[in-house]
Order: sequence, then C-alpha cells, then structure tokens
Amino acid sequence: MSELAKIKAKVAGELLQHFEVAEESQPFVQADVPPLACIQALAEHKCFNDAVKLIAHALPKREAVWWACLAARHGGGEAAASGDTAAALAAAENWVKEPSEANRQIAKKTGDKTGHKSAASWAATAAYWSTGSMAPDGEPAVPPPPYLYAHAVAGSVSLAAVLPDPDQAEEKFKRYITQGLDLANGGRGEVSG
Repeated sequence: MSELAKIKAKVAGELLQHFEVAEESQPFVQADVPPLACIQALAEHKCFNDAVKLIAHALPKREAVWWACLAARHGGGEAAASGDTAAALAAAENWVKEPSEANRQIAKKTGDKTGHKSAASWAATAAYWSTGSMAPDGEPAVPPPPYLYAHAVAGSVSLAAVLPDPDQAEEKFKRYITQGLDLANGGRGEVSG
C-alpha cells in the first residue's frame, strides 16, 4: 500500500502546511514523501498525535468525520452510549450518512451542548465545520476555513485514544491510525479486535 485511494495529496508537504507539527515529530517528517510514508514514520516513532493530524487532513471530509465517529464510539465507553454525548455522536454519524444542512445544524447543537469535552462532541463539531456557513441565520455566509474540520477530527480521535484511560493510549492510537488508513484506502474503517 504505497498510495491510498482517498488521499489526493501526492506528497506530505501538501498537508503539513495546514497544521503545526510537534517539535518531537520534526525529525520524522519529510514533506517530499507520500503521505503514507510520513504517517508510517510518525506512528513508528510513537508521534501519534501528528500521525492522526496528518490522516485527518488527508482524508476527504466525510471519511474524516466518520473516522472521528469510529474512534469516539470505540474510545468513549459508556459515556458514548448515553445522554448528550450519545446524541452528539449520533448527530455526527447522521451527517456522514446524509450530509444535509439540517444534519449539520443538529451536529452543531449537540456538539455545543456537550461542552466539547468528549471525542463525540468534537466529531459533531467536525461535521458542522465541514461545509455550510458558520454565521448565524440571516447573516452573510461565512464558510469554515479549509481544514478546520480536520482539526476537530484530530482532536476527536486523540481524545478517544487518551480518555478515559491514558494507559491504553498507545494501543488505541495504533487502532485508530489503522482505521484511518483503511478509510484512506477506500475501506470502511473496520479493524479486528
């Protein structure tokens, strides 16, 4: 797997310009290699947050939000299955299945209601930031900045990895990176285990 079907960028530098890479990741980042090679180098050196950011920026919007949903559902435990957190996750999933303006607005409301303290709330926010206008109704349209959704996706996936038990973070990051790469290759983000 040297190229990934859903990633349009030919070299990692096309994506790296849209986010800041941590200092400890710098030695493993090469702008002139395919995104997959850069992601693999980051993951191999346990620079998981930057590997996640790179995947989030590389995936198309719907696949990126779906990835956040998969991570939130897996990593959220009981919190992802009840109350406002469950509503935020359901709203994000509904937007992926039908990216309508109505579903986008529901994602915003449910993401806001959770206070952006969970992976599910950031998945819902990513759906809202993917399209449409960020301005209130009746105001001139203000489209979200390019790749704003990717920052929310990366936050969602990273939160899912470290919460509620940071001791499981490495294992969960590896799982989520595998899911992200499966999505990038045209899969559904399914992994065993």
